[in-house]
Amino acid sequence: MKIATFSAIKGGVGKTTLSYNFGQWLKHQGKKVLFIDLDHQCNLTQTFDIYEHTGTVADIFNPKSAVTIKKIDESLSIIPGYMRLDEVEKSIATQSNKDMLLYMWLEDHFDKLNLKEFDYIIIDTHPDFSTITKNAIAISHTVFSPITPSEHGFSSREILIERFNEFRNEMVDFKTRESYITANLYFVANMVKHNTKSSREFKEVLNKLDDVIVIVPNKELFNNTTLEKKSITEMSEDKTLNRQHKSFFKEYDKIMLTLLDKIK
Repeated sequence: MKIATFSAIKGGVGKTTLSYNFGQWLKHQGKKVLFIDLDHQCNLTQTFDIYEHTGTVADIFNPKSAVTIKKIDESLSIIPGYMRLDEVEKSIATQSNKDMLLYMWLEDHFDKLNLKEFDYIIIDTHPDFSTITKNAIAISHTVFSPITPSEHGFSSREILIERFNEFRNEMVDFKTRESYITANLYFVANMVKHNTKSSREFKEVLNKLDDVIVIVPNKELFNNTTLEKKSITEMSEDKTLNRQHKSFFKEYDKIMLTLLDKIK
């Protein structure tokens, strides 16, 4: 099993859309995927028309409650989000092990919940670097962070790198001096328009950054997937759409393969 978290300091960068589409793409590669929605906006959960108040991600952080894994289809499942997760976060703030609660839950429930059946866990997080987000990073093999061509795009990247490295250095085994945080951090340039001044300038800077692994074009098809509740992979199977957007679908498949390569 491999675990990938989609995380960003700044909101509105397409984090949930990427999480949703990557999981759906993996499904069409014959993989079994578990989504974990750690964003209290619950957009990923609601994309699947799931509205739960019990058995949600909140219960990961409450040892007296049971988490429910909701089956979406034969290949996809989700631990639903919880709209008051920010309150849960406040309640665990004073615990000494607060950043490793998800790590411990995963260890304790791996066999009980038959988590070994999943090839991948995809985690969507709130746009911040809070305790809940740190919990996701602590169990991840890879963290993908979308950045967009705006005045705050590169500053948010720098802030995340700084916070990520601080967290890695804090979470050290005092005996071995090795960090518990082993995830690699990569950036995804998202919503990049084809031929605007800001996007051209954005791309020029991107070419100098080794940690930006792909450029995702600003395409209406992509932007509306969570609203329409239909993935890009499903859209590509529509013959009419495929003819109209053939080059985009090919580019999209290469983007997904690049993400996959970073978590193998």
